[in-house]
Amino acid sequence: MTLRSNHGQRRRFLRAALGVPASLALSRVTPAQTQAPTQSHSALPRMSHRPIPSTGEALPVIGCGTWRTFDVGDDPTARAQLAEVLRILFAAGGSVIDSSPMYGSSEAVAGALLTQLDAHRKAFVATKVWTEGREAGIAQMEESLRRFQQPRVDLMQIHNLLDWRTQLTTLRAWKAQGRIRYLGITHYTSSAFDDVAAVMRSEQPDFVQINYAADDRAAEQRILPLAADLGIGVVINQPFGGGGLLARVMKTPLPGWAAEIGCTSWAQILLKFVLAQPAVTVVIPGTGRPQYMADNVRAGSGPLPDPAMRARIIAAVGG
Repeated sequence: MTLRSNHGQRRRFLRAALGVPASLALSRVTPAQTQAPTQSHSALPRMSHRPIPSTGEALPVIGCGTWRTFDVGDDPTARAQLAEVLRILFAAGGSVIDSSPMYGSSEAVAGALLTQLDAHRKAFVATKVWTEGREAGIAQMEESLRRFQQPRVDLMQIHNLLDWRTQLTTLRAWKAQGRIRYLGITHYTSSAFDDVAAVMRSEQPDFVQINYAADDRAAEQRILPLAADLGIGVVINQPFGGGGLLARVMKTPLPGWAAEIGCTSWAQILLKFVLAQPAVTVVIPGTGRPQYMADNVRAGSGPLPDPAMRARIIAAVGG
């Protein structure tokens, strides 16, 4: 989403789009129940929530991924932009921030910004364990807590199923101790869906995080129906096809029918395509640019595409 090739194209769309609130509640989603936005972000629509299947807790439908975009180290200019990204997320009623120790300085940057903004209580923090061995896994998770500057995280996920049997034992112990609230598994490629499905069936985690986009729909065949059947929450990564899909479609004019689902940008169309799947709990597009976050959160309210509209979107993206 932050690829240089589409910065200018997306910026032109946003000039007309920002400041136009969605007027309808997101279909099949419960109303938002969070604090009012700050005055400077008062034009942002309030995004809707969906229940986490294992508990019924309401979760905002648009979050923020941190891969690459939050890996900025101590760069003050980049951190200032990211602070505004988070302000916009929270102002629109969002809360989910997803990271990993694999993402360089992203955990530490996100944690520092949450402290700076006094926003730890506003955030639903999700991160991952990405190593082999029990002791190594514990050490890595302890370090993640230090980087996030908080005593627990909301969701700890086993990144790409690495040594999942070992790490899952620890995650269950940490959940019982209150050090994490939810546990999950992740993957970023459809070729791993056989393994993902097997773990879903045998272990029934609280969440599964997978790739899904208008041009990458393999999850529809098994993972999404299985999650619905088993009561597993679904986090969607790569809703823009890893950035390539968004860059491609933004070379074409925004279709007139976008207005039928309350969309003023291609990014919103692609996010609403994902949210039209009722098994999806939250989608986590990554960005380091405030104007893109302001665009993304607008997909969290208003009408969703019906099957006929989804077919038009698929045709439009060449999927």
